[in-house]
Amino acid sequence: MRFRENLARFMAGRNGYDAFSMFLLLAAFVMLLLGRIFYRSPFFSILFNLASWVALLYCIWRVFSRNTYKRQRENAWYYAKRQAVARWFRSWKDRWQQRKEYKFFRCPSCHALLRVPRGKGKIQLTCRKCGNRFERKS
Repeated sequence: MRFRENLARFMAGRNGYDAFSMFLLLAAFVMLLLGRIFYRSPFFSILFNLASWVALLYCIWRVFSRNTYKRQRENAWYYAKRQAVARWFRSWKDRWQQRKEYKFFRCPSCHALLRVPRGKGKIQLTCRKCGNRFERKS
């Protein structure tokens, strides 16, 4: 019981373990495994092992850091990037599921994604974002 009290007192005012620290720990573990897989190539082995140590040390430093404001900003940045990656994968999943009924085009001027029903022949498309008109075969 004394150990828990001492640990709680030591960690008071420190950042602690958050989602970005968990990601760094997982990345360090993956890079360590990649270093073991590429053990025959000294360059890649050393590179992955060094990267895993850097990620692990940065994770430990973040956990014990007292600058919670900066660590919270880093964690918010990580969440924003994670959401962007998840949105990208969700978009590709939706496009894959709708590939038989719809055809997808990019607007030549603003690169917005447009969805058009398949089998309509040559049609005139109007971008909803920029108003550009172009012709494509669906």
